[in-house]
Amino acid sequence: MNKSLHQPIDVPDLTQDQPFLLIGNPYNRRTQGLQEARHRLGLKPAVVLPYAQLLQNWRHGRTIADTVNANLPVPLIRIDAPGEEWEVERELLFLGAINDTSTLTGGMGTEAFSAEQAIALEQEWGRIYAPAQWFRGWKACLDRIGHESREIWPEVRFMNDPADIQLMFDKRTCQQHLSSHGVHVPPTLQSSQPIRNYTDLRTAMQSAYIHRVFVKLACGSGASGVVAYQVNPRTGDEIAVTTMGMEQRQGKTIFFNEGRLRKYSRSEEIATLMNWLCEEGAQIERWMPKATLDQRAYDIRQLVADGQAGHAIMRLSRTPITNLHLRNERMLPAEAGLDEQRMSLVRSVAQAAMSTFPNSWSAGIDVMLTSGSNPRAYVLDVNPFGDLLYRVEHHGLGTYEWEMELLRKEEPIQHA
Repeated sequence: MNKSLHQPIDVPDLTQDQPFLLIGNPYNRRTQGLQEARHRLGLKPAVVLPYAQLLQNWRHGRTIADTVNANLPVPLIRIDAPGEEWEVERELLFLGAINDTSTLTGGMGTEAFSAEQAIALEQEWGRIYAPAQWFRGWKACLDRIGHESREIWPEVRFMNDPADIQLMFDKRTCQQHLSSHGVHVPPTLQSSQPIRNYTDLRTAMQSAYIHRVFVKLACGSGASGVVAYQVNPRTGDEIAVTTMGMEQRQGKTIFFNEGRLRKYSRSEEIATLMNWLCEEGAQIERWMPKATLDQRAYDIRQLVADGQAGHAIMRLSRTPITNLHLRNERMLPAEAGLDEQRMSLVRSVAQAAMSTFPNSWSAGIDVMLTSGSNPRAYVLDVNPFGDLLYRVEHHGLGTYEWEMELLRKEEPIQHA
């Protein structure tokens, strides 16, 4: 059970180890996996600062200093994913409401909740709630974690810097950041005017002679808000493949993650979908054909930590979207017979991507290879929490064990 809002979390004074403080959700798979790894390696458990407790304290005018014993030695802080807990999602929507300076117009989201509405929301499974507002709340949360932690411990160290996590989370700015550092990413759809809606999208595609694109919710994860969209240049027929469902309620469209792929072919439905994505914030990329294995397209999640490429998993699909929770197939590169030339390309581009975040230590880098005998590697996404990989080992260690072992062997994280 979480401690009282008023009761600080006591982090022990560790004589052998730097205190390891985990900001996350206490009972999910990530926290459990990391704690089990530390136990297997003979390390003291991470002290968990629950998001729910932290966010509630903020709402009641308190700070991290009121939540964690400020007398503890300078910790190493791991900021983990905030998902999978409704109370936390609701608090982030609340933060997004009170940090809104845009009046929620001008491309800042079609759906909005006031602070009072956000905190009173009841969960509907699968519903996508106000992504732009949620992302404002998440950015405010990261900003405040960084600021308050450095006020308590000026020499505090983060596994991944809060500002970097923000950058990784926004597909638009992250891809621009990678490209500016010479890392290959899929080219974006170019347009002389901002793409604000479905009509703008169709015009931009026609002007660029591009008929297939991926439209991605800028702050989405796990295929949420991803649409593979194509137009037949001869007939004008169009198809959008996505996990999103739509439902009309009192003249308003509600969007859901359905956990399965569905196809839309009616222009009216596709326009509704694209208008919403563009208003909430979308990354629009050229749809590049991926390398295939047995007629299944694949990409690779490559974990990079401390500059080293470690665990890798292939994600194979007969559809355009490869995320594993959609019942796509997972396979180790060695099981698939992926040769060293291709794996070397994957590791190199993943390490190059990670090197553009010198204040961060680890991420799961999603990489695609082009088809043919002379493939190229492109970074699709940078996942600051991309180390939750099952049934894969590197040097005989699972992902969390490998990361904790690297931290134990080396002076951890030199940046502040």
